[in-house]
Amino acid sequence: MAIQKKYLKSKPVCKVTFRLPKEAVGSARKVCIVGDFNAWKKKATPLKRLKSGECKITLDLACGREYQFRYLLDNTTWENDWDADKYVPSAYHDVENSVVIV
Repeated sequence: MAIQKKYLKSKPVCKVTFRLPKEAVGSARKVCIVGDFNAWKKKATPLKRLKSGECKITLDLACGREYQFRYLLDNTTWENDWDADKYVPSAYHDVENSVVIV
């Protein structure tokens, strides 16, 4: 499922809903989103697990920016967003980060 964006008319903020599908979550017990919007703090932004098995969270992000992010499963496994707007090289371990543009 794609990243959903809802732009607010009242302020320069976009409500962005991130979803990690059940197939990506697997048997993980805890899923967090880590990125530019939370200073890459690993435990700062946990996702909510839905009955369907997917995990999701909605964040208010300032418009006119690009945010790099990844999902962290059980504090050990990194996963990109399958529907990110684009991917950019990470500074670590020859991997890419997901990017959302708002």
